[in-house]
Amino acid sequence: MKVIGVVGLPASGKGEISRIAAGMGIPVVVMGDVIRDAVRAAGLPVTDQNLGGMANALRREGGMAAIAERVLPAIESQQAAAVLVDGIRGDAEVDLFRGRFPEFVLIGVDAPFATRLSRLNARGRSDDVHDADDLSARDAREISWGLGRALTLADYLIMNDGSMEEFEEKARQLLAEITEEPCV
Repeated sequence: MKVIGVVGLPASGKGEISRIAAGMGIPVVVMGDVIRDAVRAAGLPVTDQNLGGMANALRREGGMAAIAERVLPAIESQQAAAVLVDGIRGDAEVDLFRGRFPEFVLIGVDAPFATRLSRLNARGRSDDVHDADDLSARDAREISWGLGRALTLADYLIMNDGSMEEFEEKARQLLAEITEEPCV
């Protein structure tokens, strides 16, 4: 099975790649769901602070690849030629996936800070931050998990600094190339 990982800072476009992949029939496993489920199980509201705290706690307890380890069953249960893993946050996770899946491919997604902040203000998720200081703090937290190092390990990099249509076309073409499926 080909496993396609996606890494990027908050609101860079990871979720959009997941949406596009799902539309192409590629199953999607979202790493953030592990953290959201743990926050809910602890009886906490799903906020940026609680998600960040839970992600830190899971990594303290299980190591920097703890969340990746928790999604392995969801990935391995897929009966598909390819599966997309959304939300890689560190190089330890990349190392785990590369060691476990010989056909692992990593896509990095990048977008300018101001663009990402604007997207967060429009998105409306309960865990979104809404000002530059909070986004800078969230970026720093995720970079501390090895996100910057993971981005440098990407096999492909998509810049998401244009229109949604341009990004969707780039993503669709790249996913078709990786999965060796025709671009529809």
